[in-house]
Amino acid sequence: MTINLTKEAFLEKVFNFEESQEWKFKGNRPALIDFYADWCGPCKALAPILEILSKDYDGKIDIYKIDTEAEQELSAAFGIRSIPSMLFCPLEGQPQMANGALPRAEIERIIADVLKVTK
Repeated sequence: MTINLTKEAFLEKVFNFEESQEWKFKGNRPALIDFYADWCGPCKALAPILEILSKDYDGKIDIYKIDTEAEQELSAAFGIRSIPSMLFCPLEGQPQMANGALPRAEIERIIADVLKVTK
């Protein structure tokens, strides 16, 4: 199941950018964060794929969603200029951003390459 994040939850579960400029992931599992908006067609197309992936990778990765309209400060903090944008957060190392409604196979490839997680 995908989980909607507010700024407060993001600061607690992912990264507190108010305390540190240097990336320090707070999660206990790798994460995929979808920056979306309710009015965005490609975002709506991506949503069911992320739901499927949340079941396929249950217990292995966390999948979060951030509404860019409601959480404009988070969007600005990550320089989100187009949606959907997905932030892939490995346990170790720097996060990587991917833009656009990527096909499921491509998202799975990034999960394997960046997050080091397989089904």
